[in-house]
Amino acid sequence: MTPNETAPPDTAYADAATRLLRGRPATRDALLPLLHALQDEFGYIADAMIPVVAAALNLSRADVHGVVTFYHDFRRAPAGAHLVRLCRAESCQARGAATIERIATQRLGVTMGATSADGRVTVEPVYCLGLCATGPNALVDGRPVSRLDAAKLERIAAEVLA
Repeated sequence: MTPNETAPPDTAYADAATRLLRGRPATRDALLPLLHALQDEFGYIADAMIPVVAAALNLSRADVHGVVTFYHDFRRAPAGAHLVRLCRAESCQARGAATIERIATQRLGVTMGATSADGRVTVEPVYCLGLCATGPNALVDGRPVSRLDAAKLERIAAEVLA
């Protein structure tokens, strides 16, 4: 799916940006909070949103595009109905995260950083969940899951593929 395939009209972005900036100075300092708020509202940062944000904050489109593409937390396309984020931090890696990732992507039928063709599940890397003593870890639809093993992955797969 391309980033703009399900994008709302540009006016929806402009209306949201105006509403979200209300009571805040329209300065460069507002860029990250505005992008996070827009992603929370729309689920991702569509290409069509970049010139709207740039105009709202009097920035160049290149500035906004650079921030969106630099930070891995900004999604450029809609996520699947379920989001599985697998920790890739050193502590989880030392506890077998590479094996967990291999099993998870095989069982869920989607590669890391992608969404399944049916839109059911997105698998993304995350670089520390702060649960280092209990790794390997994941966030499944925002819910932390620690001490991942094959049995827990099977339960996660059954949940998100149901």
